[in-house]
Amino acid sequence: MTQTENSLAWPDHKPTALLVLADGTVLEGFGLGAEGQAVGEVCFNTAMTGYEEILTDPSYAGQLITFTFPHIGNVGTNDEDIETVNMAATPGARGVILRSAITDPSNYRASRHLDQWLRARDIIGISGIDTRALTALIRSKGMPNGVIAHAKDGAFDLHGLKEEAREWPGLEGMDLVPMVTSGQRFDWDETPWAWDKGFGRLTAPEFNVVAIDYGIKRNILRLLAGEGCKITVVPATTSAEDILAMKPDGVFLSNGPGDPAETGKYAVPVIQKVIDSGTPTFGICLGHQMLGLAVGAKTKKMHQGHHGANHPVKDETTGKVEINLDEPRFCRGPGDAAEGRDADPHLAVRRLQLRHPARG
Repeated sequence: MTQTENSLAWPDHKPTALLVLADGTVLEGFGLGAEGQAVGEVCFNTAMTGYEEILTDPSYAGQLITFTFPHIGNVGTNDEDIETVNMAATPGARGVILRSAITDPSNYRASRHLDQWLRARDIIGISGIDTRALTALIRSKGMPNGVIAHAKDGAFDLHGLKEEAREWPGLEGMDLVPMVTSGQRFDWDETPWAWDKGFGRLTAPEFNVVAIDYGIKRNILRLLAGEGCKITVVPATTSAEDILAMKPDGVFLSNGPGDPAETGKYAVPVIQKVIDSGTPTFGICLGHQMLGLAVGAKTKKMHQGHHGANHPVKDETTGKVEINLDEPRFCRGPGDAAEGRDADPHLAVRRLQLRHPARG
């Protein structure tokens, strides 16, 4: 067999993408989505569905998502599943890491191939990676900084990529909320999707809720509207005086990216004033962490984070365990919660996340 015949029989699949970690580890794969390079914190997500919602979740700003489930892209994408409030904006994950190549979509709701969708949103991806091994590395050593590079010609500046991954400062001490929060106040009345009907509209509101947008997701707003809440969404830097002037029945502190201690430098004083006013206040993700800071607790960076759709959470008031969707990178530890209780007698731990001690 000639060399030409041999190359036809055994084609040389030259890598068109690299994942370079801060410790110098280089993983070769095949590019997808946009060309170029993206630096961020490498995490993993164990959800088997909802990849479009995950990739457009503003809470993942600054991160490169490794999907542990191998079949990503098989139901395509559509505009209804996007989580960013501004449909034209692209806050969310900086990159995506997959085990298998993206297949053609097979779903009646699909309007675009995932690869085309990634290119349109300027998200860089890599496939052909042993995601089990990468996940095991993250569980062992924590979430590393890294760079995904995609070039169709397979030409890379390896030295430059290693340097970029090594020098990226990481999420600790980083306030990413300014890049994902809304630019102005707006109202929301869209309710959750229903089979054969699509999304609905709130017609008879019962409660007036102000939502502070630290990177809020569309579906959270829909769920609140579905419970009868008239929602006014305000930017992250809105003053407590402006919030309380709307006479809300409750204030919601949204999810979002980055370090709560850093964002809290301007957000926590506002939250404290809202709490002192006696207005019911609740939060999730970043909002929950900053609510803890506001009552005297502390936050810390998690070893590997909790990213998935099947995390058990125990309700301390009932003893029941609920299955929860999770996305945090920071948390309040037991000791910090105790300090918070000393600082504020009204603080009580209602729910505890259950996990294996070695998994963090």
